[in-house]
Amino acid sequence: MELLRFGSVGQERPYVREAGVVYDLSPLTDEIDGAFLAADGIARVRDALSSGALTEADVDGLRIGAPVARPTAVICIGQNYAAHAAESGSLPPEHPVIFFKHPNTVVGPDDVVLLPPGAEKVDWEVELAIVIGKTARYLSSPDAARDVIAGYTISNDVSERAYQLDVSGGQWSKGKCSETFNPLGPVLVPADEVDPQALRLRSFVNGEPRQDSSTADMIFPVLQIVHELSQYLVLEPGDVINTGTPQGVALSGRFPYLQDGDEMTIEIEGLGRQHQRTERVRLG
Repeated sequence: MELLRFGSVGQERPYVREAGVVYDLSPLTDEIDGAFLAADGIARVRDALSSGALTEADVDGLRIGAPVARPTAVICIGQNYAAHAAESGSLPPEHPVIFFKHPNTVVGPDDVVLLPPGAEKVDWEVELAIVIGKTARYLSSPDAARDVIAGYTISNDVSERAYQLDVSGGQWSKGKCSETFNPLGPVLVPADEVDPQALRLRSFVNGEPRQDSSTADMIFPVLQIVHELSQYLVLEPGDVINTGTPQGVALSGRFPYLQDGDEMTIEIEGLGRQHQRTERVRLG
């Protein structure tokens, strides 16, 4: 089962795809958001599918939006793959590295990624994203995290490395929060249908391979991430957690940074594929 949102920006509507058929979810909810997930939304969708209560929908030609509307937070884990830490010039972290992206960075999986005026070091990062379905605070163990995860999707944690590292002031968020810097989707797959530590992640730029790894190589696995985050902050339904990227980014020095008109393809096994074109913002 895959939850999706189709429609123009700001006008997206909720849908579900099951066995290749898309159904309209508007009889159940106006949105796929934190409130819907917290109210047993996924279970309600399954019940509606099994009872035949949903109507098939024609979505051909419609834009795909992010699968979760208006996330209240985008929390990110840095250097969560040892090889990526090494290519960044760092040792593997002993504890999860946490930073934040502004929620308004989230766009649809195939939307244009805007290069800020003057930005010269814009990078791609394929990441498994966790979507929270229940409020979580001070979870007792990593296993307890299973009950608060609604599902998984794909994130491209686009980054401007000069902003992130050279003028950061010690924090990374300057390089992470430009508009359009978090394409998300295309689908939200329920947590009980995914093994989050056995997924192949890949990225391509202009059709050329860049990243190719597995979530099995994470330093901090998904359940540990959610457990540890809950010790420091309250996770809310609809929150998105980017779990880190493997090696193969431009920061490594092995590949050029993104230029105007480049095309990124980001994919994770079982969760689908994104495709974005870059476009330089020109002022005046």
